[in-house]
Amino acid sequence: MIIPVTGTVRNGPVVAPRVNVVSLMLLVVFIAAGIAGTVLTENPLYVIVLALIGAFAAMSPRVAQQWEKAVVLRLGKFVGLRGPGLFWIMPLFDRVSSWIDQRVITTSFAAEQTLTSDTVPVNVDAVLFWMVYDAEKAALEVQQYQDAVSWAAQTALRDIIGRTPLTELLRGRERIEEELQKVIDARSNPWGVTVQSVEMRDIVIPDALQDAMSREAQASREKRARIILGEAEVEIAKLFESASTSYHGNPTALHLRAMNMLYEGLKEKGALMLVPSSAVESMGMGGLLGAAALRQEKLTGGAEGV
Repeated sequence: MIIPVTGTVRNGPVVAPRVNVVSLMLLVVFIAAGIAGTVLTENPLYVIVLALIGAFAAMSPRVAQQWEKAVVLRLGKFVGLRGPGLFWIMPLFDRVSSWIDQRVITTSFAAEQTLTSDTVPVNVDAVLFWMVYDAEKAALEVQQYQDAVSWAAQTALRDIIGRTPLTELLRGRERIEEELQKVIDARSNPWGVTVQSVEMRDIVIPDALQDAMSREAQASREKRARIILGEAEVEIAKLFESASTSYHGNPTALHLRAMNMLYEGLKEKGALMLVPSSAVESMGMGGLLGAAALRQEKLTGGAEGV
């Protein structure tokens, strides 16, 4: 004997039927009643008739999950949506054509080898977050609504990429995602589907172009570094000019500066310091250099004697 179960059609394609507990209970009750009647009357027709009635009655109850809507057709005509929970249909006349999932659904889609407006081939991967807000439209207005949403998303992505230059595609993801969401939503709303968001996961460009962009970025950074260095030199020159004005009217400060320069140059043992002749004359460093050389010679001779 075939146990009746609820056949299901989800999103178009037929999938494995789900076991309906209520139908099984009805079938078991009728079969048990038939067996009891046969035992009491010794007539086997009881179990046969009640089993057939139970099989017929078990075709009526259906159970929809909390997130589902069942689309019921009566002799091929739409009669309404049922669920969630337990509902009943007329056996042989009614059938559940599809079960519509109304949770948020994620669909990944891609645009492979699509040319941007500046003729650069790119591969773009994205994820679409959408849901069915009108189960009746999703069942009656479009065939295979999940495939339709996926194809609409892919064609919209290709269209936007073809109208966008590469630099804007890489830098303006948020704007492109918003535009893509509006385009897909406008196409899918007549099907009872609304788009919540679109997220672009990855944008892949050719390796040769990546190398060229890397070199361009490096050259730009080097240019900026040289500009900053030049600006620093201009500022230092201005400070030196200001310092020279201060030293011009204050020989003592200039002498102290010369001593500090010698100290900085000779504080490391064995250091060699080159001083321009003009600095020796203008800053009075002759005597200081002689004293420093003599001190260095004494230190060196003392070290050798040890």
